[in-house]
Amino acid sequence: MAPTRLKTPEDDYRKASFKKTIFLFFLVFLILIAATLSLSIGSYHIDAQKIFMVIWEKLASAGTGIETSEDVIIWTFRLPRITMGILAGIGLGISGAVMQSILRNPLASPTTVGVSSAAGLGAALAFVWGVGVGHGRLILIGNAFVFSIIPALVIFGLSRFKKATPEMIILAGIGMFYIFSALTSLLQYFAAQDALKSLVVWLMGDLGRANWRDIRAATGVILVCFPLLLWKAWDLNLMGAGDETAKTLGVAVGQSRLVVMLTASLVTATIICFTGMIGFIGLVAPHICRMVVGGDNRFLIPAAGLFGAAILLIADCIARTVIAPVIIPVGIITSCIGGPLFMYLIIQKKKAYWS
Repeated sequence: MAPTRLKTPEDDYRKASFKKTIFLFFLVFLILIAATLSLSIGSYHIDAQKIFMVIWEKLASAGTGIETSEDVIIWTFRLPRITMGILAGIGLGISGAVMQSILRNPLASPTTVGVSSAAGLGAALAFVWGVGVGHGRLILIGNAFVFSIIPALVIFGLSRFKKATPEMIILAGIGMFYIFSALTSLLQYFAAQDALKSLVVWLMGDLGRANWRDIRAATGVILVCFPLLLWKAWDLNLMGAGDETAKTLGVAVGQSRLVVMLTASLVTATIICFTGMIGFIGLVAPHICRMVVGGDNRFLIPAAGLFGAAILLIADCIARTVIAPVIIPVGIITSCIGGPLFMYLIIQKKKAYWS
């Protein structure tokens, strides 16, 4: 009889990696289900079979066929909204995951470090005064990105020159959040009525303004930034053990922290300028995924992005149906869901998932 083969650490690692990969595929399936549901619901109901038929015919005819009412509803109104929701969820999820990893703090997110509020102030300047970086629609994008760099550079400076602890960095981020929010409120106070209305709706977070041109821009940014963040995943894993340990293992800590923070800020600013302020995705999605896949950023970053997309699509379905035909801004729904969910995670946490 052949001797029994003992389990090795490599066997355990392969088994754990397989489970994490299955979870990623499950998230993709969840996004497909949520997207199909979102395409079907609304004042004009379309069943799933008809949805797939319309999409297939549109792709097969390369957009040259006769448009029906279902074509217009799906391709002009619902599909851009859903696609932008997926991109926004992915962008905010991966940004939150890398910020939590690089700052070694579970409270880090694009909101708590001040990136979202800074981008919001830049966009507010474009809405109210029409001043900023670029021309036309690029003013909004340019302002959001330039202002989002400010808290990223402050955090980098604190960690590089003042040797600030993760707790100090989070407190500094919260301070910047209040500063930028106050300046945005000041702009709202002096804004004209039309500009004020647009700014208030934008600050609530909404997917209703999505169009294919914005989607192409957001897709381009995520396609460039996501591989870069994934490439830095191993550096983030080593930095989780401390900067000195990471340096002894060959990681350029300062360079990696700057690259990751600026990349995450670019992703956040891009999403915010197209969708407005959508909160809690970057905070809650990495937390939940860390409970399933652990702290390995090679799995955590894509999992947080996919789970963020799923949460945002589900929240958008709720926003469109809870008091239909009125559509609630999705940022309100994510905050209503994310706040209690985050409190539940804190209260029910029996062990430290942060590592």
